[in-house]
Amino acid sequence: MSTQAFKTLISRAVPLPNENVDTDQIIPARFLKATTREGFGENLFRDWRFDEAGNLKSDFVLNKTDYQGQIMIAGKNFGCGSSREHAAWALADFGFRAVVSSFFADIFKGNALNNGLLPVQVSEEFLQTVLRELVNNPKLELTINLENQNISVQALGLAETFEINPYKKACLINGYDDIDYLLNQMGNILTFETEKSYPS
Repeated sequence: MSTQAFKTLISRAVPLPNENVDTDQIIPARFLKATTREGFGENLFRDWRFDEAGNLKSDFVLNKTDYQGQIMIAGKNFGCGSSREHAAWALADFGFRAVVSSFFADIFKGNALNNGLLPVQVSEEFLQTVLRELVNNPKLELTINLENQNISVQALGLAETFEINPYKKACLINGYDDIDYLLNQMGNILTFETEKSYPS
């Protein structure tokens, strides 16, 4: 499935400083019955966002009107636990385009990249500085430049580079999934096949 091209994102951010947030907290197992990617956002952090009666918990950050934006600033070791791809689906469906943390579980990181959600790994110092500032300034904006692999907070004079697999970077910049990428290479594939000599 094609995704929205990602080049430069300028957005406010939602802080979730909790460490070791696992995929069952991101999207509880009881909501994994659907096989399409749509609709998972409404149950993102379901047990943290809602009480047993189904009412929104006013003290949870996603329910606070002060915080909004397409970037989540998450605590260390985000996305640990089971390998469910639905966690990335839920975050993307809710409206997040990037998650920033000082460490991601490898499987979650791969699932995120496969679904148009950019995991940006930063230093612990950068992460904690942004989290502290968001407490006092919910309107703080971050800029993520994927082409330059740079994340910055102009108001704080902060900037760092981040790593990303070159193939996944190309897919995100162009809004490709794996099939889109192969189809886009069809001309090169046909040329290779035409020019390649096979033993008779």
